[in-house]
Amino acid sequence: MALSQAAQLEVVRVPGWSGRSKPQLGWLIHGFSTRLGGGTTVYRPGNFDLNLGFTESDDRATVAANRGLFVAAASEGKEIKGLVTLRQIHSSLVRRVSAKDVRENGMPAVLKGDGLMTDEPGVLLGIQTADCIPVLVADRKKRAVAAFHAGWRGTLARIVENGVGRMRVEFGSRPEDLIASIGPGIGQCCYAVGEEVQQQFESQFLYASELFREVYDSDPIRQKYPMLFLTARAPGHSDIGPSMHLDLAEANRRQLLAAGLRKGAVFLTGQCTGCRTDRFFSHRTERGFTGRMMSVIGVARPQV
Repeated sequence: MALSQAAQLEVVRVPGWSGRSKPQLGWLIHGFSTRLGGGTTVYRPGNFDLNLGFTESDDRATVAANRGLFVAAASEGKEIKGLVTLRQIHSSLVRRVSAKDVRENGMPAVLKGDGLMTDEPGVLLGIQTADCIPVLVADRKKRAVAAFHAGWRGTLARIVENGVGRMRVEFGSRPEDLIASIGPGIGQCCYAVGEEVQQQFESQFLYASELFREVYDSDPIRQKYPMLFLTARAPGHSDIGPSMHLDLAEANRRQLLAAGLRKGAVFLTGQCTGCRTDRFFSHRTERGFTGRMMSVIGVARPQV
């Protein structure tokens, strides 16, 4: 791979999680990828993308090379044993993993689920997204980490809230010792959902009304010639009108707070993937023909 392609690779990091700014977190490896860099050309002909998912459209060897580049950049020279990923199924299933679960970058994931956790040094956890919300959590005292893939179904099933509870059981984590980051994902501005999704959230969360807002169609033709879009259907039964937009990032922030994390320990990192397809992959904006980003977190192996 040409150096000019690799040099564009970008790792989004959480301010204050770097060992340079906080030496006590020098053991922590983390990072969110973008689409910049890599060797993938299928999604934007003439451009090089960092697709990190084994999609049907991309060459497996290219994806493996992309993963190698990203893992090396995210690790910043820290020694790791390897990467663990999941066959994500939009669930609330969280798995504790170790070095025995590490797979080569060119091999597909075996484990199913949408959350990973470990306290074993050198094991890098990876979650793939292309609009869904990635959430990284670290225990500053126990040196344990977790990564969650939170689409609307996983969010509804409280994967992040339950995942923090699992950290308490598995590692003895205390919520006040945890820090978390919500990475790049689709923003409320771009995430229209159906009435059935809103109803399901309202049945589960007392604060559900705060997660939704009405967004009106800003089509200039419709605004200039409203009579062309009149309908004889009864109010509430027409496709014309406002749509409900869900704030997935806020929903997961609220779950972290409900799990006991301090407000100041939860960081929002990244931009809307739907708005910024120049920087991120977006399954919705790109109508399904897109790559995958990866969010990673791990405990560095001790230096010898």
